[in-house]
Amino acid sequence: MDGLDVERLLGLALDLAGSMGASYAEARYHALHGHQAGLMDGRVFAAGYEETVGLAVRVIVDGGLGFSATNRLTREGVEEAVRRAVAGARLASGMLRRPVRMAPGRLGRAKYSVSERRPLESLGLEEKLGMLRERVGAAGLEGLGIEIRRLTVFYQELRERKVLATMNGGYIESYVPRVLVGYNITASSGGSVRNRLGMLGWSGGLEGLDEEDLTGSLEDDARSLAVALTRAGRIEPGRMDVVLSPELTGIAVHESIGHPSEADRVLGREAAQAGLSYWSELELGDRLGSEHVTVVDDPTVPGSFGFYLYDDEAVPARPRFLLLEGRVREMLHNRETGAVYGVGSNGAARARDYKSEPIVRMANTFVQPGDHSLEELVEGVRSGVYIRKYMEWNIDDYRWAARYVGLEAYRIRNGRLEEPVRDVVLEITSPEFWGSIDAVGRDLRLYPGFCGKGEPMQAIPVTMGGPSIRLRGVMVR
Repeated sequence: MDGLDVERLLGLALDLAGSMGASYAEARYHALHGHQAGLMDGRVFAAGYEETVGLAVRVIVDGGLGFSATNRLTREGVEEAVRRAVAGARLASGMLRRPVRMAPGRLGRAKYSVSERRPLESLGLEEKLGMLRERVGAAGLEGLGIEIRRLTVFYQELRERKVLATMNGGYIESYVPRVLVGYNITASSGGSVRNRLGMLGWSGGLEGLDEEDLTGSLEDDARSLAVALTRAGRIEPGRMDVVLSPELTGIAVHESIGHPSEADRVLGREAAQAGLSYWSELELGDRLGSEHVTVVDDPTVPGSFGFYLYDDEAVPARPRFLLLEGRVREMLHNRETGAVYGVGSNGAARARDYKSEPIVRMANTFVQPGDHSLEELVEGVRSGVYIRKYMEWNIDDYRWAARYVGLEAYRIRNGRLEEPVRDVVLEITSPEFWGSIDAVGRDLRLYPGFCGKGEPMQAIPVTMGGPSIRLRGVMVR
């Protein structure tokens, strides 16, 4: 932090907030640094270095919540931010149906960091792009019977440093470096065009480029495009059994379990921005899925893109069991929603940067694996379809009705994978999706991404995933 006395500035913010009548206050120093670049057909089309550094203040005054931030890391800048936060809280206090409270609970006093075996700062951007070019160039994308019309690769790193202090004793220092490598392949054949977006991401250093196998991912997705464009036919609509890969499980669990389980969404905070949640009609213990389905959101998964050990309210992170054997176990909570429900926070408060307030967010959301192999899942199907990769998805703003469109899929007959089929559409409600699962695979896999939420929008690093799963008797078009 280059000689900046962050602890002094945080203490100043808390002391001033208390003297101005705040019953609760937190101050957060938040810095993001890192390279970003894009390659289009091997040529650089964008490159830069992001640096976002500042301090956030959040207070409760007379039951109203106020938030402010500044990039002026001086006494004057911090004092101005506190005054704005307090003024906003006082203004809000007169318009609330219920006062804002922070749930009591154990707060952390800790320092932690993610190690980098090959530090991000050890190489310049040109050298990092050289590593990407080497791995992209090694991918065998020829001879598949399709034309690769465009290959775009992008690289983003976020070296995140935070120091958080709260009025009631929380104090956390953390450093988490993250890397995301993504690509988009556009291919065509016979007048048809398809594209495939892929992402690899982790917390750690440049060693992840070797561990995540960018070359193999590009080759696999190019083969999937070739199958869809050159070999696949149409499927006859009807009710049938469906086997989904970990990729399909991941997007479904993120969109139809993760988002609706966010307690602030259930309470209606996002109604005008992103919608409501069908979980508002559920009680803890209600059955939502079959007994084979357990869904966990766990920030503590080592090396994951959504990794953290303490949230942005200084609450220790832990696995959150959203569904346990098909029944609703808990929602995602920060200290505010935990107070409303009388259950306390489970460490789900996250902020994108210093300009953003901490709100309820997912981290690493996945279906726990079972004991079936993919072969066993397929063998149990007399007539159905296996969807290996998706092309698009949609879900309504109540998170009730969803639509998943396959890119690479295969007909199943008498327990065997047969001819490929294209543009397979699974239209289904969330309860039907999770309630129709009768078997869960053991091939757990997590996929990285940025999850958007909030106003202004906050894109937060997360992962989503699970194993392969089997659904009985669902509608396929």
